[in-house]
Amino acid sequence: MKEYKILTINLGSTSTKIAVYNNDKENFTVSINHSINEISNYDSIWDQYEFRKEKILNELEKRNISLKDMDCISSRGGTIKPIVGGIYLISLEMIDDAQSGKYGYHVCSLGMLIAMQLGKKYNIPAITVDPPAIDELCNYARYTGLPEINRKSSFHSLNQKATARKTAKDLGEKYEDVNLIVCHLGGGISVAAHRKGKVIDVNNALDGEGPMSPERAGTIPAGDLVKMCFSGKYNQEEMLLKLNGKGGLIAHLGTTSGLEIVQRIENGDSKAKEIFETMAYQISKQIGSCASALSGDVDAIVLTGSLSYSERLVKIIKERTKFIANIMVYPGENEMKSLAEGALRYLRGYEKIREY
Repeated sequence: MKEYKILTINLGSTSTKIAVYNNDKENFTVSINHSINEISNYDSIWDQYEFRKEKILNELEKRNISLKDMDCISSRGGTIKPIVGGIYLISLEMIDDAQSGKYGYHVCSLGMLIAMQLGKKYNIPAITVDPPAIDELCNYARYTGLPEINRKSSFHSLNQKATARKTAKDLGEKYEDVNLIVCHLGGGISVAAHRKGKVIDVNNALDGEGPMSPERAGTIPAGDLVKMCFSGKYNQEEMLLKLNGKGGLIAHLGTTSGLEIVQRIENGDSKAKEIFETMAYQISKQIGSCASALSGDVDAIVLTGSLSYSERLVKIIKERTKFIANIMVYPGENEMKSLAEGALRYLRGYEKIREY
């Protein structure tokens, strides 16, 4: 079977992650960290284009890796219009939508632009796999009690979909033939109902809906939230930051580190124990909600993301949800490998490319 070389790109607010794969085997991976001072030199994420691109090219040059030898560039997706899951060729329309800001801003959008431009220069396909804009919600999941507000699909789609496929394979089934509840447990938490290959319901993890997480508030009582907004103490930016960035564990305990919190619990910190177990309780409730969305027909509950390394957290969730279905654990986020696996499915013709 032919060996394909794949470059994967994943931009974060203060990091540039790249990896090269030979088929699904990692050749190398590196995370280039950027100081706040470096990033603050740029007025917008798009102004970082040359800076980020040069960092990528320099890392490849250090390892004597030529882009001419790549068969595909696979970048984490950005803030684009709602689309169904799959593998997409990165297009100018996609970049235009990301640059417009109408779907939000995130530096991962810049990764798509870098991938597209490098792909053009070296005449190789540039793709994105299961971008965070995936929207496969059933109609029931979209409505709220206010006609002016609809629920949106915004979650850890790349890792969710990749882990769901791996789970289905381990069950001896195809992803399109199983019903799963997949929980991405990281800085943000998304709990999704996967029905026969589609995410029919999921909390909006970007806006902090659902369980509290290390840095997100989770669903807040609406009346109290409205009163807080109009108290005169906070502006809109400060309130949004309370929901995503300064809410959840960091608001209660002053840290987003699960390891630090577990250590505090072991040292007898009762407040840390109560808040940590509250997060586990809320995750379990969200799992129960997804079980209802799937009418109780659940082949497995799947835990993934960095927090699923925590035996304490996993144990609590298992105790509360094991009556629903068997629980399978795949720790870590695996985003780089997921991007490479998507590229490989495309290159081998296992999955057709979608147009934006």
